[in-house]
Amino acid sequence: MRLNKKPSSMALALPFVITTLMLSGCQTLGLDYFRPKQALPETFQEPVASSDQLHALPNDWWTLYQDPVLNDLIDRASKNNTDIKIAVARIEEADAYLSEVGAALFPQVNLDSSASRYRVTETGAIPVVNGMSPNRSNYNVKLGASYEIDFWGKLRRAKESARAQALASRFAKDTVDLSLKSLVAGDYLLLRSLDAQISLSQASIKTREESLALTKRRLEGGVSSALDVHQAEVAYSNLKAQLAELSRQRAVIVHQLALLTGSLDLTVSPNTIANLPTPPLPPVGLPSSLLEARPDVRQAEQNLIAANARIGVAKAALFPTISLTAGLGSESKDLGDVLKSASRIWSGGLSLSVPVFDSGRLNAKVDQATAEQKQLLAAYEGSVQQAFVDVNDALVNLRQQAEIESALDSSQQSAKKALEVANNRYQSGYTSYLEVLDAQRVANDTSLAFVQSRQARLKASVELFKALGGGWTQSAK
Repeated sequence: MRLNKKPSSMALALPFVITTLMLSGCQTLGLDYFRPKQALPETFQEPVASSDQLHALPNDWWTLYQDPVLNDLIDRASKNNTDIKIAVARIEEADAYLSEVGAALFPQVNLDSSASRYRVTETGAIPVVNGMSPNRSNYNVKLGASYEIDFWGKLRRAKESARAQALASRFAKDTVDLSLKSLVAGDYLLLRSLDAQISLSQASIKTREESLALTKRRLEGGVSSALDVHQAEVAYSNLKAQLAELSRQRAVIVHQLALLTGSLDLTVSPNTIANLPTPPLPPVGLPSSLLEARPDVRQAEQNLIAANARIGVAKAALFPTISLTAGLGSESKDLGDVLKSASRIWSGGLSLSVPVFDSGRLNAKVDQATAEQKQLLAAYEGSVQQAFVDVNDALVNLRQQAEIESALDSSQQSAKKALEVANNRYQSGYTSYLEVLDAQRVANDTSLAFVQSRQARLKASVELFKALGGGWTQSAK
């Protein structure tokens, strides 16, 4: 039979010749990506520090707070947080999809084999020849290959889109990681603030206890009135309620940190916020180009790149699909003859699929891809603009919180002096206990407000690190 003849060299080379000719005329449909220009000021509007205060910020910005407990909490969160695990799994998924899409650029090779046993009749399409058994066998082994010629760039654009999606998944993970570390740092600073407020409240309660005991003794000596005692008792009870509320808030924050770090049995020993240093301030003229390093901005750009490539995929679908097929194998009615040269078979072919009429379906897909690209372009521009606003907000917040902290520091110092004067006046009999209570209340409130302002200032520095996507470097000036 003709099929069993050895294929000629020309026949074997034909698919490769066709492939070479096709590839020489290949073109990639769709537009290549160019980063959109952003109408942003060159520098941020809210300078904080003078140029001689420029410091490089390391990637592990949280270490600038010089707190080993905070470092440990962030390390735990990076390893155990469920959102991080989800983000890592999404990276693996995107990488697998990229491998799947990329595989389409290469020939697909399959090994097929079959064995069958059947019976023919004298009245069938292939009648039984006299003397031959009507029972037949057939054995087939074939190595087949197929290859779609990417004449219009459909497969290349698909891989470009998948690669951008894979990068976007990495930047999404970086965004989750940055947000997570900012949350842990912010909650930890609040925890330390609550520790300081609890310590101040406990000291105030001790002072109120002493004042209450003194007032009772003065009542027994006929120097004070029952009203002074009742007022002291009210002030003492209010402080105990304040302490209970602060303790409740502390417990809730520890629970939140336990969730963020994936350590549900987490305990954090009390400490004070006063020991935490203020991180370095950014320099005047910090360039807005730093925003390009923000992971959410980079994620938005990769999403835009992927959508831009999908337009090319949709346009390429409007044109013919050209594929090559080839096969080489053996076929025999006897299993023992399958590997013999006389049983060899081969095939080769070229297929062409041309869209003729689809009621506008393929054109609609192009319109759909174009509309998606417009959405993601606007989303990218919006992410850059939002990042610019975030940094300016963080800069002004950091600057104003520093001024608030300084003012409240002066206020608490004055309140302490006023309390000392009120105590001396009361003990000398020049005023009622109401003046002492008022001075104690003001001293307590201003001390708590100062601690809260310090926590707010440190939290503002965390928000600035987050807004900048991690920080700045010497070369950023």
